Amino acid sequence: MAYESEYTLLEQVIQMLAANGDNKFSRVIEVVVNEAMKIERAKALNAEPYERTEERTGHANGFKDKTLNLATGKVLLKVPQVRGMEFYPGCIEKGMRSERALKLAIAEMYVKGVSTRRVSDIVEILCGTEVSSSQVSRLAKELDEEITSWKAQPVGQIQYLVLDATYE
Repeated sequence: MAYESEYTLLEQVIQMLAANGDNKFSRVIEVVVNEAMKIERAKALNAEPYERTEERTGHANGFKDKTLNLATGKVLLKVPQVRGMEFYPGCIEKGMRSERALKLAIAEMYVKGVSTRRVSDIVEILCGTEVSSSQVSRLAKELDEEITSWKAQPVGQIQYLVLDATYE
């Protein structure tokens, strides 16, 4: 059987989650992307919020609201603003492609079980930069409540889900 890279198991999982009609998945995307953008801004500025360093290249200048209309529902983003340098988060820069990338990355979190190391890998995919373990822990802690709530939701009309695979 030929492998189709355009249509993966993760996309099937996403479609099932979206078909469930639950807004929890949109909320999880919102939390992850907002935190990823904050981390990306801190890296671009070479300083954490309220940190005074000589390496600082600009200044945080609040947030601008942006709404993404995804298949899973509306996602309200707080896009970090920067003064003194050019900055725009890479995880939302590419329009529709980033929607697909975001959904795949978030679904991968669920499939992988959201360990700290794996969250780091996924946030790196979203932002394109490495993140520290403390930043990952903060993000994972923020996600815990959303994920627990989402996992407790009924799956709707799906009675059985059979996965078949081989490991070589």
